[in-house]
Amino acid sequence: MNHNKKINYWVDISCYDLESAKVMLEGKRFLYVGFMCHQAIEKILKGYYVFVHGDNPPYTHRLGYLAK
Repeated sequence: MNHNKKINYWVDISCYDLESAKVMLEGKRFLYVGFMCHQAIEKILKGYYVFVHGDNPPYTHRLGYLAK
């Protein structure tokens, strides 16, 4: 997968997770809203990692680590 496709992959699934969070919010499934927001942020940070470093992001769920 080339560089741009990797970035688009992470952006696309981040947007999907954010849309899922909106659906969960409408259904008052608040625990899952938080979880899906975390997922969306994690994936957009991984896309940014690919953009900046040109390499696959690390296997982690730690947002602070990814943000650095």
